[in-house]
Amino acid sequence: MHQEVRSLSDDVTRVETKLDIIGQTLSDVGKDVAGHESRIRALEHTSWRAAGGAAVLGAGAGIVTQFLMR
Repeated sequence: MHQEVRSLSDDVTRVETKLDIIGQTLSDVGKDVAGHESRIRALEHTSWRAAGGAAVLGAGAGIVTQFLMR
């Protein structure tokens, strides 16, 4: 009986250790996801700025072209 309890205690200790490792891994993954999220948002922001700049330049080129064609 004592041996079975001891074996069960060892098994519980192994499971706890594995759960601790899984918890730490999930925490690290969460940090990675947050980092990726911020980089993606920065890229999207830059993309929208570039698109806006292209629109302004296109409109400006159209105005200049209209002026020169008179």
